[in-house]
Amino acid sequence: MSQAPDQPLGSAMTPPGLSSRLLGVLGGLYERLLCRYCAGFVGWTPYLVGRALSYGAPRAMTAPGWTRSEPAPDARTRIRRELGIPEQAIVVGLAGSLHWNERVGYVYGAELVEAVCRSSREDLYACIVGDGDGLERLRELAGDQLGKRVVLPGRVAPEQVPDYLAAFDLGSLSQSVDPVGAFRYTTKLSEYLAVGLPVISGETPLAYDLDGGYLWRLPGAAPWSASYLDALTELLSSLDRAELERRREAASIAGRGELFDRSAQQRRMTAFIEDILASRES
Repeated sequence: MSQAPDQPLGSAMTPPGLSSRLLGVLGGLYERLLCRYCAGFVGWTPYLVGRALSYGAPRAMTAPGWTRSEPAPDARTRIRRELGIPEQAIVVGLAGSLHWNERVGYVYGAELVEAVCRSSREDLYACIVGDGDGLERLRELAGDQLGKRVVLPGRVAPEQVPDYLAAFDLGSLSQSVDPVGAFRYTTKLSEYLAVGLPVISGETPLAYDLDGGYLWRLPGAAPWSASYLDALTELLSSLDRAELERRREAASIAGRGELFDRSAQQRRMTAFIEDILASRES
């Protein structure tokens, strides 16, 4: 959405430098120019908003997004039955694009698969929903636990994702503590909270700022680090069901709050745009 040809309304930035040094320099320059000449900046997180302001944006606000749909009433039981997961199992999982990152040797969910395979806990399951060139890597990593305590359903339709999340007991936010992972919430956070899922994450800003009693913070710079994997394995192997239920209740309370509420964000966004337009008319 634009206010004028030379004054666009900015949007959430992606930290540059992900592919090459040259692209990083060009991306950083573009971000600074976008912020300096925009009429206003809308950021995915407060951290992106702060960076936009430091780059010269005249005004800014945060709009972290919201979940698109709710799970069916019978989703938990039905999906577990379809996947062959016992009703009393503890299921940790995530849903997303499963792309292999050659540079760091990682695909989303790899740490969950490895932690479950390391653990001797028979009622512990990992469920990774999604597709991509990393899916085969997860299958290889699962070994003889594939189809047993490691379940990989593949791609599901977007409208079915909430049903699969409802079958989990814990959701994973596989974020690195760097300029990529530390600046974002991921769209999955709102979806996890909407179904009352406690969250496992690293020591990222959101894991402190949004800790309403439903988060576990694990040490390590990234989910592929040894310290993160060791801590994850220990957490899942010793997880108490009473503690899990307490954190699930905290997640349900957080999910009913205004942070990821669509109507609240629309209301704030409307006020933001109206103020921009009013300032241009005065």
